[in-house]
Amino acid sequence: MNAELLLRFTLDCDRAYLYAHPERELTDEELGRYEAVLAERARGVPAQYITGRQEFWGMDLIVTPAVLIPRPETEHLVERVLEIVQRLAAKPGEHRRTLCLADVGTGSGSIALALARELPEAEIHATDISSAALEIARANAARHQLEHRLHFHQTDLLTGVGANFDFVVSNPPYVGESEEDQVQLEVRKFEPRTAVFAGPTGIEVIQRLIPQAWEALHNNGWLVMEISRPTAEPARRLLSGWDDVHISPDLQGIPRVAQARKPA
Repeated sequence: MNAELLLRFTLDCDRAYLYAHPERELTDEELGRYEAVLAERARGVPAQYITGRQEFWGMDLIVTPAVLIPRPETEHLVERVLEIVQRLAAKPGEHRRTLCLADVGTGSGSIALALARELPEAEIHATDISSAALEIARANAARHQLEHRLHFHQTDLLTGVGANFDFVVSNPPYVGESEEDQVQLEVRKFEPRTAVFAGPTGIEVIQRLIPQAWEALHNNGWLVMEISRPTAEPARRLLSGWDDVHISPDLQGIPRVAQARKPA
């Protein structure tokens, strides 16, 4: 699959073209380019960084080594938010107003853009501590003509962003440095370390995010964040005092999303 993806990248064509022209021979220049990208892949560079693209929520996103590569598992996070929004909208007598959401640690902007696409009336803020990551997020917003819908902030988590949110959403770093040898080599070698590793145990960023989210949310506002198996129970304990705490698994049965509501 990687070989086919890289061949399509080299030829700048889609799969249909590739399969419709099996007799197509590479020129010397094309062969040289293909061998070069295969060599990059052979040394472990993720295919997404070679092609500069990754799909998320049906959107073709720009990715570079400045941002974490969006994973399909993170789409569960978007699904949970949309489910809560739909449930709230169905409540009789519920006051209707513009939703305000914050995507904390936006990286490529994948979560913020997916939510902007699905919630066209919402006000969405995206934060990241990395200026390089925010450049990619802004480029993706422009690419999908959603730049007017997003407000970007270079900051650590929610520092200085304000306190006016219905949802705080995040895919924070949640891998512990003690787990480093269990992480795929290409992830720990090529993806941004600060987007993967949270500290010695993996719970450090979540531990800072939860109280900041509490301060930033309206009463009855929701925190929805991606977690892992090792951080699931520590996150649940840290959410003591919140209402409607629930942890959802992904399709492999791994704890993937924690959601909690700030009490009224």
